[in-house]
Amino acid sequence: MKLLKLLLLILAACILLLSFSGCGAETESASFDQLSLTGSMNLDYATQFSVDYYEGGYKLISLADGSRFFVVPEGAELPEGADRSAAVLYQPVKNIYLAATSAMCLFDSLDRLDAISLSGTREDGWYIPNARTAMRDGRILFAGKYSAPDYELITASQCPLAIESMMIGHASDIKEQLEQLGIAVLMDQSSNEEHPLGRAEWIKLYGALLNEEEKAEEVFSAQAASLDAVSGSPPSGKTVAFFYVSSTGSIITRKSGDYVSKMISLAGGKYIFEDLGDSTVKTSSVTLDPEYFYAEARDADVIIYNATTTDEITSLSQMIEKCALLEDFSAVKNGCVWCTGKNMYQDTIAVGDMIRCMHEILDDADEVSDPAYFYRLE
Repeated sequence: MKLLKLLLLILAACILLLSFSGCGAETESASFDQLSLTGSMNLDYATQFSVDYYEGGYKLISLADGSRFFVVPEGAELPEGADRSAAVLYQPVKNIYLAATSAMCLFDSLDRLDAISLSGTREDGWYIPNARTAMRDGRILFAGKYSAPDYELITASQCPLAIESMMIGHASDIKEQLEQLGIAVLMDQSSNEEHPLGRAEWIKLYGALLNEEEKAEEVFSAQAASLDAVSGSPPSGKTVAFFYVSSTGSIITRKSGDYVSKMISLAGGKYIFEDLGDSTVKTSSVTLDPEYFYAEARDADVIIYNATTTDEITSLSQMIEKCALLEDFSAVKNGCVWCTGKNMYQDTIAVGDMIRCMHEILDDADEVSDPAYFYRLE
């Protein structure tokens, strides 16, 4: 029955693609030999994608994993003799299925949530106000999480493109089924960027997809300026512990060298763990025994409690209830404990502002100008 249902969905998709060729995606692809290259997108930090521009408004988006997307301008046709080397997307690109949470804020910053019709996250899972509102109003519908997409809804929505996180690499059958339905799959690889601002610079990729390059450059430049404003400052010399306490009492922190520890360094601080975690393993989370954590981090000058994936806390007493050992930490005794907002991981575009805020916490905690991402625990 499942095979029959999938075959019927594929048949329906083929009919839709024939009827709406201007809205669909060809998973076969196109060559660019017949077109003259007119330029390439300038990137300051991102290394996991590139955008090339061709005469006539055509664009080629290339990703680090080898996948490519040939963007055809509205009203134009695929060049004759195309050798089918990249997935084809016809502008205007709309009815997108977005399963990569880190990309929602980028579309929001471009004022282009209208390009997204389907979400892989439910309304209550978003910490981006405009995304929640769009789902509450029915402008964006929940279409199943990345590992269990609602193929019927996605197909009926004439979806040309699924934007997935790196997690889709663990569900290759899902990717294949989407492509069989005529839906291009773009895996957002921003989490592989070495520099924290490289993640934010992915707004330029989505800007190219939606013909919003100028807006994307404007938004990204504001974040780069926030980093520039603090990058010339001397290091504070202060150490920072970044973690949360799980429901089982374990300490969950970030491995050394990941983007959070790099943000701390760019802000002028020093991540308390100098050599933590396996650099060959993709995951950035490391689980620590409380006693080991106490021995290594009790003298940290500043604590930033990570509330993005756990219950939000509002006081020092709440944090200490989760792990009594924290009461003896220097930062707790000195009142230098901060908590992240729930939006930290989803608000990818604000990396520059977050680094600036971290810098203010390290420089003079009483002069933090914007508590949008970190708030002090009393």
